[in-house]
Amino acid sequence: MWTVNEVSKRTGVSVRTLHHYDAIGLLKPSRVTEAGYRLYDDTALRRLQNILMFRELQFPLKEIKAILDNPKFDPAEALGQQIHLLELQKAHIESLISFARELQWKHRQKGAFDMEEKHAMEFDVFDKKDIDRYAEEVKERWGSTRAYAECMEKAGRKNSREQEEAAGRLMEIFARIGALRHLAPEEKAVQDEVHALRQCITDNYYTCTPEILRGLGEMYVADERMRRNIDRAGGEGTAEFASKAISAYCAS
Repeated sequence: MWTVNEVSKRTGVSVRTLHHYDAIGLLKPSRVTEAGYRLYDDTALRRLQNILMFRELQFPLKEIKAILDNPKFDPAEALGQQIHLLELQKAHIESLISFARELQWKHRQKGAFDMEEKHAMEFDVFDKKDIDRYAEEVKERWGSTRAYAECMEKAGRKNSREQEEAAGRLMEIFARIGALRHLAPEEKAVQDEVHALRQCITDNYYTCTPEILRGLGEMYVADERMRRNIDRAGGEGTAEFASKAISAYCAS
């Protein structure tokens, strides 16, 4: 058990914020001593980890509480949504960086901004409607399960570079699956890659059971955003091919 001060030092969350989380029912202490000291156990810290992840994704506290208190949760769908939302945010930031560099280059070339120049006042790069729209979908569907807690625990043990490398390994597997599209989904070479995909998810996110893997396979073709990302990694038709290969893997 940890005191509120110990939790604050360990997590970087201020004591005042922890008190606020307690007051609104978002993170209640595991026990309160007779002297009034708040104590937090491992379960409370895992919940705090979830809270901080959602805060990084810019979810309001009220919605985080609703998500964490919701008994319904599809871990396969949630993982895909979480990854995709992070990818959307990453792509948005990269677009902003590229746009800013382009403006900087123009400024250096001309010595000053030509506000009359065509396209000089573009604002599309600041548009976050896709991120906001997808976040709303996620808020409606995410909940709390053992698989999600495991995902958050594993993510918490990785720094940003390690998390990026894990996502990269996932896309590399899809690239290899895409290169095998000329084969039948049941072929051993294809099935070996599906097994590698399952192992990658288990190693980096949560235990990927056949049921979860089957759900992921269905989502790869049902979710247009995920389909595009997978096809981008392995070529047109990779998501559909991967889905069929996963179905064959889970049926064996």
